[in-house]
Amino acid sequence: MLMSELQRKDIVSINDEIRLGKIVDIEVNKEGKILGLIIEPIKMMRRISIGSEVKITFEEIVTIGSDVILVDLKNSF
Repeated sequence: MLMSELQRKDIVSINDEIRLGKIVDIEVNKEGKILGLIIEPIKMMRRISIGSEVKITFEEIVTIGSDVILVDLKNSF
């Protein structure tokens, strides 16, 4: 899957079914392993303010579907 394909998908929290935003960047380590997705949020969430970017770790990703990426943020707060 290409990064451009991931960027077209909505990020949705499975905990409260809120559309969180879109991917604007990815974080990779020196070995090339993806550590997380950087999203630009569209709604205010408990842990961020509007306009800031937030990192979704690889462990928080539940599934990558055809239109959405589902994430579980319940252990992130």
